[in-house]
Formats: sequence, structure tokens, C-alpha cells
Amino acid sequence: MKVLVSVKRVIDYNVKVRVKPDGTGVETANVKMSMNPFDEIAVEEAVRLKEAGVATEIVAVSCGLQACQETLRTALAIGADRAILVETSEDLQPLAVAKLLKKICEKETPQLVILGKQAIDDDSNQTGQMLAELNSAYIGIDRLEVTANLQRSIGFRIEGIQVAGSAGKPYKNNRVGRS
Repeated sequence: MKVLVSVKRVIDYNVKVRVKPDGTGVETANVKMSMNPFDEIAVEEAVRLKEAGVATEIVAVSCGLQACQETLRTALAIGADRAILVETSEDLQPLAVAKLLKKICEKETPQLVILGKQAIDDDSNQTGQMLAELNSAYIGIDRLEVTANLQRSIGFRIEGIQVAGSAGKPYKNNRVGRS
């Protein structure tokens, strides 16, 4: 099974981010860049699948500047077999990345596409869902189980209750946007 993993180049999570003097964005000159941590987890999961004998090939993909090669080299060092760079100087939004990944999926025909849950630079969690809809494919989103202890004051006493539930909606064997 061929696995395609998307990786994004972002400002390293240990770097203190500075706003440009004109307020138009974040200062990226002379700032350490690295692979998005959630994408690194995605690459590691693909490697686990390969080590378990489920996957046969891991293809890492990145869209952006020539400097994204560094991120792809990291993916190769983790265990990806091949890397594809879609080079562009444009600032790509999630839908544009999803459309680019769709074209790559048409050419590479992977049986599984793994993306990190979100990007730490823009905090988006959109590309995976958009790609699934563009490909008319299934998507799995982790469900978070939550337990909360609540207290309320009633007269002169405090009443406590514990509630449990789930946050987020998993899409299992459903098309994205269709429930």
C-alpha cells in the first residue's frame, strides 16, 4: 500500500515569534524553520505502518518555496521513501493546498493519505477535510473524550457533578459534510 504524507514548513515551535514592524505579518527572516510537529507525527505513523508491513512506500509532499526541501529531507530522514516538492512562491491557503494534493493523488494513486491534524503557524485544520471532499474519499478524525468536574452554588451549599462526553464529530465510513 502506497502512503502519501503531506508536510508543511513552519516556524520552529521553540522560536519566539515577532511581528513585522509594519504589522503585516510575522517576521520570518533569519528565523529557524522546521517541519510542522503534527505533520512529523503523520510521517512517524506512516513509518509505523511500513514497519508493520501494511505500507510498502511512503511519499512525502510539500508545497511552497525551494526552502521546503529541508522539510522534505527531514521526512526522508524519518523514513519516507520519496519526496515531492510543489514549488511555488505564492502564499498558499488550505483550499489551494488541497487542490494541489488532489492532483498529486491522481498521479501517485496512494491508497492512504495522512495529514497532520493542524498547522501550528495558522492553526488551520482544513486541508485534510477539503482534500477528502475533493477526492470523494473517507476521512477519519480523532474524537476527544472529555470529563469535567462542575460545581455550582445552591443557597449555602456547593453541589458538584461530573459530566463526560465527546468533543468533535468522528467521520467513520461517511463522506465529509454528509452525516
